[in-house]
Amino acid sequence: MQSLMMNSQLMISNILKHAEKNYSKREIVSVTADNPRHRYTYQDLAVRTRKLANALESLGAKFGDRIGTLAWNDYRHLELYYAVSGSGMVCHTINPKLFPEQVNYIINHAEDRFIFVDVLVMPLVEALAAHLPKVEAFIVLTNKVNMPQTTLENVLCYEELIADQSSDFEWPEFDENTASGMCYTSGTTGNPKGVVYSHRSTLLHAYAGALPDVTNASGRETVLPVVPMFHVNAWGLPYATIMTGAKLVMPGPKMGDGETLQDLIETENVTFSSGVPTIWLALLDYLDKSGKKVTSLSRVTVGGAACPRAIIVRFKDNHDTMVYQGWGMTETSPLGTFFGLQPGMEDYTDEQITDLQTMQGRGVFGVEMRIVDEDNNELPWDGVAFGALKVRGPWVIRGYYGMSQTPGEEGCPVDDKGWFDTGDVATINADGYMQITDRTKDVIKSGGEWVSSIDIENAAVSHPHIAEAAAIGRYHPKWTERPLLIAVRKADREASSSDILKFLADKLHKWSLPDDVVFVDELPHTATGKLNKLALRKAFEDYEFPEPVNIQK
Repeated sequence: MQSLMMNSQLMISNILKHAEKNYSKREIVSVTADNPRHRYTYQDLAVRTRKLANALESLGAKFGDRIGTLAWNDYRHLELYYAVSGSGMVCHTINPKLFPEQVNYIINHAEDRFIFVDVLVMPLVEALAAHLPKVEAFIVLTNKVNMPQTTLENVLCYEELIADQSSDFEWPEFDENTASGMCYTSGTTGNPKGVVYSHRSTLLHAYAGALPDVTNASGRETVLPVVPMFHVNAWGLPYATIMTGAKLVMPGPKMGDGETLQDLIETENVTFSSGVPTIWLALLDYLDKSGKKVTSLSRVTVGGAACPRAIIVRFKDNHDTMVYQGWGMTETSPLGTFFGLQPGMEDYTDEQITDLQTMQGRGVFGVEMRIVDEDNNELPWDGVAFGALKVRGPWVIRGYYGMSQTPGEEGCPVDDKGWFDTGDVATINADGYMQITDRTKDVIKSGGEWVSSIDIENAAVSHPHIAEAAAIGRYHPKWTERPLLIAVRKADREASSSDILKFLADKLHKWSLPDDVVFVDELPHTATGKLNKLALRKAFEDYEFPEPVNIQK
């Protein structure tokens, strides 16, 4: 027996149509290279997006074409999100912070026909243009007055392109499984791999992300997405916010600037924001030095890397802001888990709540998860067992672009049961709270036991003189590997190796204590701000511990 319900397709364009009718006066505020505080409404967004859809058609862009963007978080990029996908094309967001050769590979692999580029990214495009034979034109995201001088011939001005276009456009309806967006992984080994999202997966992900126990998106919120729109669709916020009518504040190229973020939060009354740990450390340090506050900010989401306990404590104690940690990947759209307190936890102490906040949260409906041992046997959720984390669900990848989608074949990321191996090592407690203990490739195997580099790093950055830290495994004649801590001191602060080791002594299990601490001026990062452990292992491949440590298991 079949249902008698309408079979409407889930379309990204329907978000915009709904928002225009129901939240037309809601505001979108942007920082751009040509305007430090641009303002307009959802109504303006809808009108300009229809004009952009007509402009794409005038360029000759067709259904299924990949349209690339090299841009920051602002209103023009938002217009591209909806115009490109809504027209049946694929919005391919590209990280301008990647190495030029990676950007070159990604654009050619995706076969982008047109690239929309921020003014500040033009030097990169100019350097690569000769190696991008299939790109027909570059459209600069600015107005005529601020168009940069360039040697490129196939360059158009965004505002001129859409200026004379009609604001009437009938959004097409098609199969909801049609590709809507692309984002390439930023792995440190091999070429980046393309993840292709659908209209269906994107809308289901937006629904889940807006749930009360996740971001609690609503028209009563003012949201500042600091996480880049070029990285996993800014964690779905450009869809969840517009879907629910939230005021949207976008930091443009200033997403890493503590002063700008503080000013935006205070003057626009931002209530909720999302970003990676390095962003929040920069903001907290600015607040400490300036004495300024973020009085409207009730909560922040942290993802992309494990959140140090120090960030959670500093936000709560100094600014009465709650930190919600989540976990996900490019391959999971990215939402997989999210922190939230459960009934029965009302009497938890601050310390117990902070303990939970340092974990990556509970599964969000729509994502199944399991942990397995080396023989793929499922492990219990007891907070003790840890193993490879696998997930599946309607917004989880089943194959990479241009690679095999047949389970078991080389290049296919899922097994014959549809489980995607995340590459993370995790433990899950009886209440369903998951904690990443390491990446499979980063775990330190010492004397037959796994040591979590993340635990070591989080403990180290809680030291008042340490700005950032990374733990890697290095050769040990007795134990095969032992942890080496590589740390960056805060400016004008002093700390010796013995100081740090003493500090860590009561914060880590004895077997997890590093055998040495080495200080450096800075640590290498990937283009998405994560610690580049591969580069660190390469840099310290010849490292030898000073003396064998008399440690007993």
